[in-house]
Amino acid sequence: MSDEKSAREPIVEDARIDALEERLKAAREREDKRSQPQGSGSTDANYRSGNRVLADLLGGLLGGTVIGWAIDQLFGTGPWGLLVGLFLGIVVAFRNVFRMASTQSDDSSDEQS
Repeated sequence: MSDEKSAREPIVEDARIDALEERLKAAREREDKRSQPQGSGSTDANYRSGNRVLADLLGGLLGGTVIGWAIDQLFGTGPWGLLVGLFLGIVVAFRNVFRMASTQSDDSSDEQS
């Protein structure tokens, strides 16, 4: 029994284990480099632009509808206030979207020059 090696003795490291650890470290470094976001600035800008367009469209539609409905309730004009408010909300929403698109195209042409 005393001739058997103790379970607590350190195991001599094998060269294969060292090589495997080096390969794993190199693979992790390559994966970290590959998974880093590339060009995230333009992606974030596009995401923000899309959210702004969505907010403009929804805000125009909902705002015009609510204001038109309120006018109908105050003056008893039937569906006409709602329809006019909805139409004006759509016009304002699309005007904002077109204005935003034209300012972005101006900015991108300045960057390319």
